[in-house]
Amino acid sequence: MSFVENNYQQISLSDILFNLTPREKKALDRSWAKDFSERIFPLIDEKKFAVLYSDKASRPNTPVNVVIGALILKELLGMTDEEIVESLMFDIRFQYALHTTSFKEQPLSVKTLSRFRSRCYTYEVMTGIDLVHDCIMELSDEIFSIMKITSRMVRLDAWQLISNIKKLNRLELLYTCVSNLVIYMHRQGQDELLEGLEHYYDSSDYNKVISLSRNADVAERIQKILIDADKLFAICNGDYDGVSEYQLLLRVLKEQTVRNEDGTLRLKTKEDYHSCEESVQKN
Repeated sequence: MSFVENNYQQISLSDILFNLTPREKKALDRSWAKDFSERIFPLIDEKKFAVLYSDKASRPNTPVNVVIGALILKELLGMTDEEIVESLMFDIRFQYALHTTSFKEQPLSVKTLSRFRSRCYTYEVMTGIDLVHDCIMELSDEIFSIMKITSRMVRLDAWQLISNIKKLNRLELLYTCVSNLVIYMHRQGQDELLEGLEHYYDSSDYNKVISLSRNADVAERIQKILIDADKLFAICNGDYDGVSEYQLLLRVLKEQTVRNEDGTLRLKTKEDYHSCEESVQKN
């Protein structure tokens, strides 16, 4: 997938805004969408995200400013991935805010959000550069000013906003690793070992856990997945060392988690990473 800047932000003759009645246009201008459209969306720097895509000519990316804008709105309005995607399809306020009122078809899907978060995470692991963090910090003053005048939006500071976006990515990463190993064991006929984990090979489970997750649910769901990951680790007991799905789960747990004093797993915090760096430096 190659990087292309979003050049479809200008209003066309077929734009749905031209079909609004004066009353509807007035209501739209008084909504949060106008402020977001004029004060936040134009400041999203797409070029910084070009490093996530191929230099070779191929299918163009979904507009980065639309994806970033949708991720911000999702957090500020307390929505799930599925809700923000559906809102962009059917609610003109979201289309107005993200400059897509002239699009014949809205460019966002649940997979688009998932893949974008994954690209950003992979790039951060490889380079140490958090593109989402840098982008949102640049927008933080405008985001904060809009939150103050819009009662519907959740009150978040820039760090909370960034953290919420990254938490869902970590949830997705952990879920995928656990699910892939469960599916592998299921296909090998090891169902007697998977009691309580059967939902991971249900095709609808991903949507329930990831796409329909709200921020309030994420921490609880991550903890449940960590419990299941630990259960899998005990079940495998070294018997799956040659299985790539098992090795990937071990790697993710090593990179993303630490054990509490009671033996349970938890996600690493900034302090854990910092302590690890200090230990390496001392050695």
